[in-house]
Parts: sequence; C-alpha cells; structure tokens
Amino acid sequence: MANDNNKITVTSPLLPDLDEFNALLKEIWDSKWITNNGQFHQRLEKELAEYLKVPYLSLFTNGTLPLITALQALRITGEVITTPYSFVATTHSLWWNGIKPVFVDIDPDTFNLDPAKIEAAITPKTTAIMPVHCYGRPCDINAIQEIADKYGLKVIYDAAHAFGVEINGESVLTAGDLSTLSFHATKVYNTVEGGAMVMHDAKTKERIDQLKNFGYVDETTVMAPGINSKMDEIRAAYGILNLRQVDKAIEARKKVAERYREALADIEGIKVFDDIQGVRNNYSYFPILVNAEKYGRSRNELYFDMQKEGVFGRRYFYPLISDFSTYKGLASSTKENLPNAYRITESVLCLPMHHALTEKDLERIISTIRK
Repeated sequence: MANDNNKITVTSPLLPDLDEFNALLKEIWDSKWITNNGQFHQRLEKELAEYLKVPYLSLFTNGTLPLITALQALRITGEVITTPYSFVATTHSLWWNGIKPVFVDIDPDTFNLDPAKIEAAITPKTTAIMPVHCYGRPCDINAIQEIADKYGLKVIYDAAHAFGVEINGESVLTAGDLSTLSFHATKVYNTVEGGAMVMHDAKTKERIDQLKNFGYVDETTVMAPGINSKMDEIRAAYGILNLRQVDKAIEARKKVAERYREALADIEGIKVFDDIQGVRNNYSYFPILVNAEKYGRSRNELYFDMQKEGVFGRRYFYPLISDFSTYKGLASSTKENLPNAYRITESVLCLPMHHALTEKDLERIISTIRK
C-alpha cells in the first residue's frame, strides 16, 4: 500500500498466498490429522499468544462458543450485567447458560458499558459483569474491575472486536477473568470462522480445553457436560498464514480511518471519533453518528441513499439487543433505563472499513455522505 497526499493505493488484497496455503493443506492431508488439537492448532495457539501478548489462549471454532464456555467454566449463575449495544451473541451466551441478562446503559463517547451505571444494577443474584470492547475501543477496565472486586463478581470481556488492541503497550485481553475473541471473516484477523479465549493460568486453560471437547479429561473420563467447539487444522493453517499479514492490514485500515476523518470532520451533523491516546487501535470499524436536525438527513435516509450508490454501510448495532423479542420483556430493557444506547442505535452508521478499499472507493463513499 502506498500513501501519497492521502491517496490510498492497495497493491495486494492481503489474503494468504494460495500456493502456500495449498502446501499446508497437502501437509494436513498427508498427516491424516485434520482436527482434534493437531500440529497447526497447537502452533496457532502459540503464535497468537505471542502476538497478542497474553499468557494462555485456547482456540474455538467460532466466536460465540468461547462466550458460552467462559460462563460455564466460571460457574456463572443468576444475573449478569451486560450491554444492550452489541451483537446478539453476547446476550445469547447468557441465555444458553440459563442466566438472566441485566442491561446497563452505555457511555456515548466510547459505546461501552458505563461503569457509573453498574452498581445501581447489582442485586443479590448478580454473579458477573460481561462488558464489550465495542468497535475495539477499550472499556474502562480499571473502573469495572474495582466494582467487580468490591462486590465479588467475575468479569468476562467480549473482546470480539479487540484483536491486537493494547493500552499503554499491554494487551486489553488480559483484563478481567477471561476474554473472548471472534475470528469471523469480517474481522481484522480471521480464520474464516473461528474464535479464542484468553485466560491467566495453565489450570484454567486445561479446564477450557476439556470443556470445548465434550468435557473429556481422558479416554474414559468426562468431567462436565462440555461442547464440541474445537478448531480444525484447515482453519488453523489459514490462521497461521493470515497472522503474518495482520499488521499490514491494520496499517491499511488506519490510513482509511485517517482519510475518513479528514474528509468528514467539517460536515455539520456528522460526528467522527478520534483515536484514544495510549491505545493501539485495530481499526475494526469506523462508526459515525448522524444528527438528522443538523445534517438534513436522518441516519436511515443516509443509509439507504448510500445503498443506491452501491455503498453498503451498517447500522451497527441496530436494533439494540434489548429490543429483540427474547429480551424485550426484561425490566432492564426499557428506553428509560437505556437512554444513551437508544439514542446511539438510532444515529450510528459504520462506514465500509477494510484493508482493500482504494482511493476511488473512498471518494465514492465520501461524496455520497457530502451530497
């Protein structure tokens, strides 16, 4: 990728080399070991732990199953405080474990769970907090941990967006008791489908590895009703190759974000967000907020106008999880309880963001917004 006077030219789609991938596929085929903790699975766990600066990591077949398994591993019950502003898998993981979600409002500047609202939501049934590093912007991990310690609560971070994100050089994935990642194809780093869990010690990793393999300890012992969520060798091999170029992908996304900020900063009614000082961003998403009164068009009008021009943004997250039928009846789902989340969900629009966007693509996106 070249950058000349803010002109962005992508010289490579930054996909794994096909010949190299085919060579790894042949190696897998010749080994006759295509799943169940094979050599590429073990290698990717090691390489990811080193890259992400975390002590222990366990691979999963997608990003939802580590959430479900984290709750099981920590024996979470009763109620869990979480955010309504996320992908629905966050709350579905609670549902699958028979846990009641309690929604707390978000901070309108970070899109994350507002620590100032957490304590009021704690009840005798509360056992954990499940925050989300929305768009890869870190939660206030210190404030959340102080509350958790005060009330004896576990903290599980949904870090699906937070691959490689650091605060002052330290991985955000080491916060809380456990953190989970998604390696879906839409993410900065992907294994086509996949995910991971980050933990602090070898004993916890051993338990997680057992739970993701039906609960097996050995050939004749099952320690708990685990689930089958192991990553296969083919996706692990793809992930090994993809890890080699993730830094280039993040750098390309950074240039796209810089171009967006420069081009949209002076448009009345469009709010863009700067990088957070001391945070290594991964540029997973580029959200803007649309103030219809000042901009002259509502978020939805802009969203559909962009589609007419072949530009596909995302109203992400819309609607709120608390508005889905499964959760709408909860006392914590009311608009009165979640004013910031409801306001943001009606005004947010995530612009196209990936490392293969060209300057021509960006000009078309920007001109559609500036019309």
